[in-house]
Amino acid sequence: MSTTTEVLFISHGGGPMPLLGDPGHRELVEKLTEIAGQLRRPSAILVISAHWEAAAPTITSGANPALIYDYYGFPPESYEIEYPCPGEPALARRVHQALEQAGIPARLDDRRGFDHGLFVPLKLMYPEADIPCVQLSLVDSLDAATHLAIGKALRALDTANLLVIGSGFSFHNMQAFFAPSTPEIEARNEAFEAWLEETCADTGITEAQRAERLVHWERAPHARFCHPREEHLLPLHVCYGLAGQPSETHVSATVLGKRSGMFYWRVSR
Repeated sequence: MSTTTEVLFISHGGGPMPLLGDPGHRELVEKLTEIAGQLRRPSAILVISAHWEAAAPTITSGANPALIYDYYGFPPESYEIEYPCPGEPALARRVHQALEQAGIPARLDDRRGFDHGLFVPLKLMYPEADIPCVQLSLVDSLDAATHLAIGKALRALDTANLLVIGSGFSFHNMQAFFAPSTPEIEARNEAFEAWLEETCADTGITEAQRAERLVHWERAPHARFCHPREEHLLPLHVCYGLAGQPSETHVSATVLGKRSGMFYWRVSR
């Protein structure tokens, strides 16, 4: 029997703002809710969050991880958000095994909780908080090829009805988010988004070319303007490394005045 894995890269917004009724996140909230309604209900969710970096890929393996409110300066209710989804230690062990078998040293962490890269979008997508979740870290080298390799190693997972989410942001220049919009900033944002959509979804590009473009993403138009630091882009690399094929669906949402993209793959093994 073949195993089908749904893979989704999302732009998750700014801190807890999608959950606080912020007008600049209204379209993102709508899009994430719509996407969840179009997906089959997963039996488990693996999230690669931009908000966790470690020396080696590290996997949450606790049965009931707490939440980590890893943001600052927000209203008191931001630190009272609840998302009591269970962990999934068995899935964590399978992720660990897949990485180790691919020659990628990895760690299990039964104490770490879930950061807002997981609980903010999932509270919108699956508000019942009844689907077991596991979180996987980035590697703090922030090397693009390393994260493609991590994704490729995850192809060995044979978990039925698994949803893999890369939780990042296709545009992540914090100064630009809160600066007055100008035609130049808009043009830079649009150019990078167009490159990213072409790279991930164009069926005329070979997989070798697609991987090469993602490894050398800094060559894209205005790449370092859109990502002064790449941690919010790298969950996309893990997603593509797992999928190894063109994205089937691209969704765009304006977040805090900037165009941000999301990509979906349905992968059969």
